[in-house]
Amino acid sequence: MRFRRHEIYYYNTKAGFETEKFAGRLLMMILEGMQEKRKTEILFLCIGTDRSTGDSLGPLIGYKLKENGMRNARVLGTLEEPIHAMNLEPCMEQLREKCPDALVVAVDASVGSADHVGYVTLGRGPLKPGLGVSKDLDAVGDLFITGIVGSVRNGDLMLQSVRLSVVMRLADCISRSICLGMNLLGKRVENFFGQPAPF
Repeated sequence: MRFRRHEIYYYNTKAGFETEKFAGRLLMMILEGMQEKRKTEILFLCIGTDRSTGDSLGPLIGYKLKENGMRNARVLGTLEEPIHAMNLEPCMEQLREKCPDALVVAVDASVGSADHVGYVTLGRGPLKPGLGVSKDLDAVGDLFITGIVGSVRNGDLMLQSVRLSVVMRLADCISRSICLGMNLLGKRVENFFGQPAPF
């Protein structure tokens, strides 16, 4: 089965978030991406900064993944060592050099319409970080996960005024789903190439 290139799934964290459903779809997309791109490892690139409430989603998720001892994947971008606009480019250069066989799942906060605040998106293809705050950064990743933390009103978004409760709920839902998906992945005994799984 092949996914459409711009297929995006939305999950509401405010009402009946289905961790298993999100984890299952994420796992399916990861496995398909690994087969298609002939990748042998997985890396979650959690983008954002701990200096702004609205932009702290990525580092919070990275922190939670490491704290939960997630297996079968690497994590870059935490509260202690965030990946943000100032260091994203050198980070990507290092990734290309040191982890050429990694399927990269980019994780970041995003903005959307007011009725989508609190939703998580999951999709295939690269993520263009910084669009919500008018920054022009290179697209990153093979898959993406975003949490919609706010909406733009009158062309302006104040990331400092985003509610922490929204960011924490998104971080909890996303990190639980990723951990579940990676634990399920660990139960696979071989990858698509008929070789022992590399994790």
